[in-house]
Amino acid sequence: MGMLQEFKAFAMRGNVVDMAVGIIIGGAFGKIVSSLVNEVVMPPIGLLLGGVDFSDLKLVLKNEVVDETTKAVTSPAVVLSYGSFINTVIDFLIIAFVIFMLIKVMNMAKKKQEAAPAPAPAPSKEELLLTDIRDILKNK
Repeated sequence: MGMLQEFKAFAMRGNVVDMAVGIIIGGAFGKIVSSLVNEVVMPPIGLLLGGVDFSDLKLVLKNEVVDETTKAVTSPAVVLSYGSFINTVIDFLIIAFVIFMLIKVMNMAKKKQEAAPAPAPAPSKEELLLTDIRDILKNK
């Protein structure tokens, strides 16, 4: 039982839960960026390059072998899909840039917060009590 309780305590610590949430949101964000790259960024770039769709770019190293009598593929083609790699690199660059900008904005906000004067701390209960006593003595 001790090991199970230790694991539960470990898994429920703030750091682990925060990291899990970050990974889940990061995965969803990655899908959004991939969609942005594949469906918004790449078509105009492909159009500028003469209608090239990067995801379709590949280098065939060995053609597939088809049996003429049964029309079955006896040996699949060997291809280097470098277009998909180009899309993945662009995905990475966009994600890295967005994260860079996000951190930059967070650092600017933190600097502004540090530069702002800290509000005066609220008086303690003892100070309030002493102030009340002083006021009572003044009024007598």
